Amino acid sequence: MPPAESAERLIESITACRLCAGRFAATATVHQPRPVVWFRPGARLLIVGQAPGARVHASGRPFTDPSGDRLRDWMGVDEPTFYDRDRIAIVPMAFCFPGYDTKGADLPPPPLCAQTWRARVLDALGQVECTLLVGGAAIRWHLGEKRLTQAVMGWKSQAPRVFPLPHPSWRNTAWLKRNPWFAGEVVPALRARVKEVLNDPI
Repeated sequence: MPPAESAERLIESITACRLCAGRFAATATVHQPRPVVWFRPGARLLIVGQAPGARVHASGRPFTDPSGDRLRDWMGVDEPTFYDRDRIAIVPMAFCFPGYDTKGADLPPPPLCAQTWRARVLDALGQVECTLLVGGAAIRWHLGEKRLTQAVMGWKSQAPRVFPLPHPSWRNTAWLKRNPWFAGEVVPALRARVKEVLNDPI
């Protein structure tokens, strides 16, 4: 089976996935699964997020929210570049919006999603030039580091192939203020690496 066809079938299978239907029906949002799948083999840069939020669940496109605006600013890319699946793959730790709990807080990405799909997606993607680990769930899965701040502070040990990043959510604005070195050191290095990767000839 040609790799492109294999990837196409994998995308179709993920899009049709309803493994978490019962879990989502039991949340405060009582919603149905809607996997947001955004990758193609051959992408040079991989963004590993957490899970879609409510706005992304509605739009069907990853990072169509203020978090996406902040992430694109960190990366130094515009929307057309960000959503070019031939250049950038966006593969969160869970493809569906996990919902809210009874207090209105975001539920974590269900581990079942990564257990079911992650290895197959990464295998279909093949070699990427750079991976951005966005948020604690992505950092824990890929690096085994439980402390986000420590992981981000140690970014030089992972660069240039991997950049551990805080989640760009507004909830992390206080973290960004407490850690000005992130904007002063990590963001410029990240922008330079993203530009280098995306401008490399195929």
